[in-house]
Amino acid sequence: MDLLSWTYLLVGLSFTLYLGIAIWSRAGSTQEFYVAGGGVSPLANGLATAADWMSAASFMSMAGIISFSGYDGSVYLMGWTGGYVLLALLLAPYLRKFGKFTVPDFVGDRYYSNKARVVAVICALFISFTYVAGQMRGVGIVFSRYLELPIEWGVVIGMAIVFFYAVLGGMKGITYTQVAQYCVLIFAYMVPAIFISMQLTGNPIPQLGLGGDVAGGVPLLDKLDGVLGDLGFADYTSGTKSIPDLFMITLALMVGTAGLPHVIVRFFTVPKVKDARLSAGYALAFIAILYTTAPAIAAFGMYNIIESTSEKPIDQLPEWVQNWQQTKLIQIEDKNGDGLVQYLPDPATNELRIDKDIMVLAGPEIAQLPDWVVGLVAAGAMAAALSTAAGLLLVISTSISRDLFKTFRPDISDKKELRIARLSAAGAVILAGYFGINPPGFVAEVVAFAFGLAASSFFPVILLGIFSTRINKEGAIAGMLTGLVFTISYISYFKFVYPELNTAEHWWWGISPEGIGSLGMALNFLVCFGVSWLTPAPPSHVQQLIQDIRIPKGAGKASNH
Repeated sequence: MDLLSWTYLLVGLSFTLYLGIAIWSRAGSTQEFYVAGGGVSPLANGLATAADWMSAASFMSMAGIISFSGYDGSVYLMGWTGGYVLLALLLAPYLRKFGKFTVPDFVGDRYYSNKARVVAVICALFISFTYVAGQMRGVGIVFSRYLELPIEWGVVIGMAIVFFYAVLGGMKGITYTQVAQYCVLIFAYMVPAIFISMQLTGNPIPQLGLGGDVAGGVPLLDKLDGVLGDLGFADYTSGTKSIPDLFMITLALMVGTAGLPHVIVRFFTVPKVKDARLSAGYALAFIAILYTTAPAIAAFGMYNIIESTSEKPIDQLPEWVQNWQQTKLIQIEDKNGDGLVQYLPDPATNELRIDKDIMVLAGPEIAQLPDWVVGLVAAGAMAAALSTAAGLLLVISTSISRDLFKTFRPDISDKKELRIARLSAAGAVILAGYFGINPPGFVAEVVAFAFGLAASSFFPVILLGIFSTRINKEGAIAGMLTGLVFTISYISYFKFVYPELNTAEHWWWGISPEGIGSLGMALNFLVCFGVSWLTPAPPSHVQQLIQDIRIPKGAGKASNH
């Protein structure tokens, strides 16, 4: 079979599996729709959390960023992985013990205020829509290359698939679909990595191949440093970002991870607090498989691209270049008219432009692996994007149906609430599709902004809500709004209003838009403490509630109250 046939077969089989699981596990109540009935096993929840967590940014873009940024790309590895540890150890067990369905649910009850709940809903919607735009963009890229469809049509098809199993199955359907999606995505990620590692270094373990030798006995990273140096680039193993900016981006990604509502809600789906901790451990192990492989894929991909294109005649470039040129994600312009491809650091003279999002997807083609491996990677990328998109859409629908509608209409029936949740999910899918077709940046960049928003809005009020009895509703509301508005304003100013000023000399204290969430978080903390100390302390029953959350006893099932 040819590549297109393999891709249709493998993507089609995976989609059939997801839809079959959604039908089998469709939700019949609001508790099943919101938290899968609270009866998911730790192992299944660990697999689902890993799939929910490892989005299109992890599967497609992280290795691409590392490929082009080298050492600077390590912030994504450190920030995202470290943030998950922070979430698992510091927040997840306590939130599970609280026994609610959503982060706004926790904020509303902990800060005894519907206004605080509404502000939390606004934050959740901003974060989720920003994040889901990146996933839909990833879906469109996969369809445009491998199924030979325009990106717009790829996004529409992805919307239809997510709509079906997210709206029908809710959290119950999403959970078991994500278990299958993790298995698909990790297999699709590791198979080509093992093949390429064997090709280049003779070692079947990619993590070890990264430190191995290529032809001629030269270490891969030394060879890559030399090749890039000859072309005028900085060494692959060196960085160009300032240490303060690296620190701020890493911190924003870490605390943003700990504030992501679609990941936090996963810990409400297990029966007990002990299970929340256990599922967090499982998820971290499953995540580590991909995250420790990404640097190897990044180095292999960059090495192969340069070897197969640089200084080569344009009319003799490999077939993979022509294939990806059709998607406009690779562009070649012979600026000096010599007929050769010049890959150079100066944009004015560089003749090869490569979209960061294609590095993982194009890797098997560049390495001339069998067509079934290429099709497998396409299925894995779809699994990564759709799994996270589904979790985010559930957060959006839950925020609207439960945290907004039911807050002001507490007498609503269970059946009507479920109908509103499904309608909200449908509306969210349509809006997410629009953002996927018109994204504000490449996938990992968009996702980084979502983490910054989560860091500056949710993390401080969740952390203080668990560990401080003095923080009150006035402080929480003021802190969330301050952090969110500041971060959105900074990002918008440099990314959309004055993009020509988006350089280190114009950033505040050298902090890039990707790292500004850390400063937004600091402002949130300061405002939260300051306003709380100037206003009355929380009521005694709320202070007692906080003490109860931290008592290490088991918790019952998530409640509807």
